[in-house]
Amino acid sequence: MNDVVTTTLLIVCLFALLGSGVWIGLTLAGVAWIGMELFSSRPAGDAMAVTVWGSASSWTLTALPLFIWMGEILFRTKLSESMFRGLAPWVGRLPGRLLHTNVIGCTIFAAVSGSSAATCATIGKMTLPELGRRGYPEDITIGSLAGAGTLGLLIPPSIIMIVYGVSADVSIAHLFVAGIVPGILLAGMFSGYLGVWSAMNRHRVPEPDAPQPFLRKLHESRHLIPVVLLIGAVLGSIYSGVATATEAAAVGVVGSLLLSAAQRSLSWTTFRESLLGATRLYCMIALILAGAAFLTLAMGYIGLPRHLAEFVSSLGLSPFMLVIALSVFYIILGCFLDGISMVVLTMGVILPTVQAAGIDLVWFGIFIVIVVEMAQITPPVGFNLFVLQGMTGKEITWIARVTMPFFFLMCAMVLLLWWVPQIATWLPSHM
Repeated sequence: MNDVVTTTLLIVCLFALLGSGVWIGLTLAGVAWIGMELFSSRPAGDAMAVTVWGSASSWTLTALPLFIWMGEILFRTKLSESMFRGLAPWVGRLPGRLLHTNVIGCTIFAAVSGSSAATCATIGKMTLPELGRRGYPEDITIGSLAGAGTLGLLIPPSIIMIVYGVSADVSIAHLFVAGIVPGILLAGMFSGYLGVWSAMNRHRVPEPDAPQPFLRKLHESRHLIPVVLLIGAVLGSIYSGVATATEAAAVGVVGSLLLSAAQRSLSWTTFRESLLGATRLYCMIALILAGAAFLTLAMGYIGLPRHLAEFVSSLGLSPFMLVIALSVFYIILGCFLDGISMVVLTMGVILPTVQAAGIDLVWFGIFIVIVVEMAQITPPVGFNLFVLQGMTGKEITWIARVTMPFFFLMCAMVLLLWWVPQIATWLPSHM
């Protein structure tokens, strides 16, 4: 009974502070402070100082601001324009035609960004005006962009994977490699849906452009060379063991600066804007991580994770039912919190239960990323929905509705991942 009262009080405090507009990081730290003061004997100030310093000084976390900075640099280059010119000749004859540029463009940019919002915004700036000008329907154009934009979280390098790796003490390099096959498979499922949709709605798809000779297609593909080289440098250095995730992030920053300079889009203004943008975003994430680390410590002192694990264990759920229950839990939580907050807020509570069920933590990391992807396109707090609302001026409920088919494809991906876990575990096991 005491546990129920304690949990209820902390949850009420959490949502009251979030609802009042207090920053998420400060909310997490505030709830942790209340819990430590009321329900534990350890001084809250001392515990907070030690925990915040420990979370902020993690060497592994250094990869996070570097990957964010890399994405900010590329966001300000001519990369998006070059990618469209390189991709368009190859997809023009496929069912769905140029709609596939949303999926393929997001897949490629996800491999150098790590951010779902940045992927969605960058590719959207490129494809939405072009597809609209060519007469493609708004609903499938915007829906496919919102769905494919979530690949920024799954295809490495991924900010969420870094946050999960730090929170769960799992190798970030293994997580990065584990995300490659599921990311490509999910992108293939998105493209497959676009092909089926276009076959069922032939009257809504514009006629294809005049076919181009093969050599002309190859010539246009030269625009993809810079981004392919950058992806190869970042992921190749991790997979070969030459560099850690943090060192690979530094390689990515240097490579993106060189790419920007080669495209003559690197100036003092773009350099400063990219650095300030990355700093602002990382400071927000770091504050959330610090607050969540303190809340995790407070929960540990109060004993809530242990009691929750005992409660879940007492239910006698099979590992499959546990995964289903966690999927529903994270989808509901995603209606109120952003992805990073979801991961850092729940890991301390969920991990003991997951480990007791014998679930592989690398596999579980990929599972978490996919359900967080779902949260990116569920209202009212769906970051990709916000991005597209700002870009298109459409109602967020309309954007959520046209994105629902891609939400269900992600649900199917979770089930496929459970039935064939080697999709996520095979590649890391061969590193």
